[in-house]
Amino acid sequence: GLKDSDGARLLTGLSLVFVIFALPSGYIGAKIGRRTTIISGIVVMSAVMVTMYFLPPAVLISPLAKLPVVGIQLNPDSKDTYLVVIGVLLMVAGIGWALININSLPMVVDMTVPARIGTFTGLYYLFSTFSAIVGPNVNGWIISLTGRNYNAVMIVAPIFMALALVMMIGVKRGEAVMPPAAVAAD
Repeated sequence: GLKDSDGARLLTGLSLVFVIFALPSGYIGAKIGRRTTIISGIVVMSAVMVTMYFLPPAVLISPLAKLPVVGIQLNPDSKDTYLVVIGVLLMVAGIGWALININSLPMVVDMTVPARIGTFTGLYYLFSTFSAIVGPNVNGWIISLTGRNYNAVMIVAPIFMALALVMMIGVKRGEAVMPPAAVAAD
């Protein structure tokens, strides 16, 4: 297994790519539609998780290049850190998460009238927070039921992503509407 610090570094890569890809995600959502962008993010994240499930651990920690900050230390006798396959996969997941996350709240806000924006924003954050609380508990339950098989999360999570995909396909409103002046300039 990996050290705790290596796990944190791998997740730093995901977070860093998420932040870097935040603006492009908004731009993509405006160009091809928020719904399509969110669906693309769901597909990307699901593909990453399924790939992580099926790749053997030895492949997941195969070194690709020396990389400080987000790399992991493969040899305890060396200070060198390496970008590994799982690090790249998590960075791709960061792109997928940005495609979903950056376009979700604007889509929710654009589904309502100005007088109800606060209510819809509150509902968005209520359910986002609820999932952030329940998700780790469900993951822990899955890990316990599978005899401490942490990899099981990577096959169960895409099932929840598939549910999100089905729900997203049913969404018919919330796309960005460009004002006439912006359309003329574009």
